[in-house]
Order: sequence, then C-alpha cells, then structure tokens
Amino acid sequence: MEELIICPLCGSDACYKTPINEKYYSYFCFGGGHQSNDLMKEGEFKFEEYEETLPELYKDLKKTDEEGRIWYPVAINIPEKGTVFANGTGADNWKWSAIKTRELTEEESEKLANKGVKYKSDVNTMKHFDNNFIEALDYIGFFDKE
Repeated sequence: MEELIICPLCGSDACYKTPINEKYYSYFCFGGGHQSNDLMKEGEFKFEEYEETLPELYKDLKKTDEEGRIWYPVAINIPEKGTVFANGTGADNWKWSAIKTRELTEEESEKLANKGVKYKSDVNTMKHFDNNFIEALDYIGFFDKE
C-alpha cells in the first residue's frame, strides 16, 4: 500500500513510497521532483543502459541518497493539461519548466485525425519555476479535480 513519507533524498514531507513487490519500493517526491526505487542502487543497477535515453540534464541532476539509491528528476506529461520537466544547460543552470496544452484547432485535428491526438503543447504558456516542482505542477492543473 502506498504511503506518504519523509523523502530520504531532500527531507520533504511529500514523498510517496509505493510497493513494487514484498521487498522493494518506488519513491516519488513531489517536494523535490525526483524519483527512485530500491532496485536503482549504486553497483546493483545497469545505469549506463538506463541513461542511454535520458537527456544530458537529467543525468547531470541525478542524486544519491544515504541508502545508495540513485534519484532522477521527474518529467510529468498529462496530455489534456500539460508537461512539467527539468529545463536548462546543466546542474548549475536549470529550473523546473511547465507548459500547458490546448485542444487542437479544426485544421490541426484534420491533419492528425488518424493519430488520436487531441491536444498540443502551447509554447506561449511556458513558465519557469526555479526549484519549485509543486508550483510547476499546480500551474498545469495537476492537482485540479476533474
């Protein structure tokens, strides 16, 4: 069963610990915007393969907790609301960014009709949030009940 814990990485009180099985857990911290699990430990996980598809910034921003778990920034994409992601040029120059989506116009819908796409990112809505992941999520309506 999922439980809310103090984040072992950043100390936030908004970290969800979710069982993977009887022995291992995954961790998703809303306070710091990072995620990990008990399988992603130094010396026990093939990070080279995992990181092949990650942006360089996400590799630069990975962190290790006291248990040796490696934590990576989260990217959230909710098609009808928007996307939150780490954005920048390196560990010393980045912010959380959020971009809202909008429904496709009739013309766009006709072009993409056979792909099942209903929304697209609206670049005019991009906003940056320093190190406040929760504010970025709130901006796209992540917490809105709908």
